[in-house]
Amino acid sequence: MPKKKAFALRVNEDMMKAIEKWAADEFRSTNGQLEWMLMQQLKKHNREPRTQRDE
Repeated sequence: MPKKKAFALRVNEDMMKAIEKWAADEFRSTNGQLEWMLMQQLKKHNREPRTQRDE
């Protein structure tokens, strides 16, 4: 499993509330929802991170 890196993220309060609601609707944590959203965009734009096996 890849190592995780922590970083601070500033998000508009209304946007954060919407993400938290979406996460709850999908039975995910807020962090898990953000990771999922980011991965969807990476896949959409063919920018998925390489895995150890790919290198």
